[in-house]
Amino acid sequence: MSAAVGADAAETATAAVRLALERHLTVATAESLTAGMVAAALANTPGASGMLQGGVVAYQNSVKASVLGVPQDLLDAVGSVDGDVAAAMATGARRACGADIGISTTGVAGPDAHDGKAVGTVFVGIATESGSRAFEYSFQGDRQSIRNQACVAALARLLGGLEGDGYRS
Repeated sequence: MSAAVGADAAETATAAVRLALERHLTVATAESLTAGMVAAALANTPGASGMLQGGVVAYQNSVKASVLGVPQDLLDAVGSVDGDVAAAMATGARRACGADIGISTTGVAGPDAHDGKAVGTVFVGIATESGSRAFEYSFQGDRQSIRNQACVAALARLLGGLEGDGYRS
């Protein structure tokens, strides 16, 4: 991880852990292209054991469907890189880990396009008891840079969710 991206991830993770603890909220992750980076950034923060329930690395669609409950017909129709898939992954993480908030990542880190989506296309999903939604990003850079940017984006969306009134316990 580059120093700048690593610092951004650590700073955002620290703020998210602190706010989740203050609000007595728990978090779970579901990660495809980031393959555990978001959970690791949270876990590297002191106090994370009080808010991080767990995470699922769902690199394959079979895991997205069987573990996270992403509808197979959705995966068949749109592929794995899609906002609805990201939202369903976040909901699945929340359910699987018994958390208040689920956060997910899915996208194309490269070097080749995937499911008709360009390299750098990333979706971050967030789910709470009030529902789920996804956010689309278009990142530039090499594979590791795109993965780092996706991790920072997911942590920022988590922090934003924790700050929002709709995410209070």
